[in-house]
Amino acid sequence: MGTEPPIPKELWDMIPAAAQAALLLVFQRYEQRIAVLEQQVAALQHRLNQNSTNSSKPPSADAPAVKRAPPKTPSGKKRGGQSGHLRHQRLLLEPTVVHDLKPTQCRRCAAPLTGTDPQPLAHQVVDLPPIQPVVTEYRCHRLVCPGCGISTCAALPAEAATGTGPRLQGVLAFFSGVCRLSKRLVQTVATDLFNVPLSLGEVCAQERRTAAALAQPVAEARAYVQQAAAVHVDETSWREDKKRCWLWTAVTALVSVFLIRPSRAAAVARELLGASTGVVHSDRYSAYHQLPLARRQVCWAHLRRDFQAMIDRGNRGKATGERLLALANELFLWWHSLIDGYSDRATFERQAWRIRRHLRTALLDGVQSGCARTAGSCAEILKVEHALWTFVRVAGLEPTNNAAERALRHAVQWRKTSYGTDSTAGSRFVESMLTVAASCKQQGRNLLEYLTACCRALTNGTQPPSLIPASTCR
Repeated sequence: MGTEPPIPKELWDMIPAAAQAALLLVFQRYEQRIAVLEQQVAALQHRLNQNSTNSSKPPSADAPAVKRAPPKTPSGKKRGGQSGHLRHQRLLLEPTVVHDLKPTQCRRCAAPLTGTDPQPLAHQVVDLPPIQPVVTEYRCHRLVCPGCGISTCAALPAEAATGTGPRLQGVLAFFSGVCRLSKRLVQTVATDLFNVPLSLGEVCAQERRTAAALAQPVAEARAYVQQAAAVHVDETSWREDKKRCWLWTAVTALVSVFLIRPSRAAAVARELLGASTGVVHSDRYSAYHQLPLARRQVCWAHLRRDFQAMIDRGNRGKATGERLLALANELFLWWHSLIDGYSDRATFERQAWRIRRHLRTALLDGVQSGCARTAGSCAEILKVEHALWTFVRVAGLEPTNNAAERALRHAVQWRKTSYGTDSTAGSRFVESMLTVAASCKQQGRNLLEYLTACCRALTNGTQPPSLIPASTCR
């Protein structure tokens, strides 16, 4: 407190000195308590104002009131394809039934018409026939030996052991792992669409068998990712048996893998990355601090959101945030100029090193900005500042970790509808299906055909097809 009394001086002078001292102590304690509460309110307001533009929260978590990017100015053109645009026509399929339609008379003078058009206009109507399952019944005969009287029953072949064919097994896995249908909905689809009645227990059993069929290809994919020259890693929350777990992903150009583990610690990052010597794209989470800065690329998309958060707080760190965000935007302008072919690599590197000097100065000034949060963020960024510029030193790298965040999107949507998994076996199925679905999409492979081939290989005891692209196999 200052020298001024907390109440009007004429009233203050009427209070005995001992009471004045007691009151001053009470006021001092209340002022300290109010200061603490104001800090707590400011922290809560900061959390309340967090959204996908100034934090790591996904856009799906944004409130309806969050402002998106400003709408583009109307061009005045009509909706749809513009004159001169490349047409995208429906892909014609191999026809099952063909009807040749020929006009009988001229539409102007009604003269009779004959002949055949060498290039008739094709209009196709696609439909599905009622789906009837192919049921193969094995009748195991028991025959009695006329000599000893012992009966012997014929053994089932390997392909009949599970009671479900490989394609049906692959289709059920597709609906669970790609369409994210619940087990009851998978049961409904099997019954109503395929005329195959299944129990809920059978749906769960099929998931376990599919996970076993994919075990070897997924293991090979994880080994492949650990040898990649560049890998994007990220993690998100998951639930297993109502306990909090973490879903990790590692993404390369052609293969993506997933892990569900009960921890978010650095040990899981080591398990995922192995003895990788490539460049790792990530955010600034501490689990990745074990990696050398020269082999890390810190995500600039996260940095821009942190800079926007400094601005949104509106305190003494706002100026620092504005400087940092302006430098980040300038860096991305030069990056897109390089990608689009408007500038060469040498020009981009020269401009990037110039921006780096200004950015480091702004971060050092931010440490002394007077805002504790801004100062803490700037100090944290300075610790990994060398890893911000790996994509400038090494050609072919990206400045963001968007590849890993996009890979997690499907998993997050699955988690929102399923609330996680109930067992370790369920988590293994999720890991396998996410890995296979993402990798097949990256490689342009038919996912259902791949699942069917793996299920068939498990039944026949043969090698399943690999997830590793053929061009990279040694």
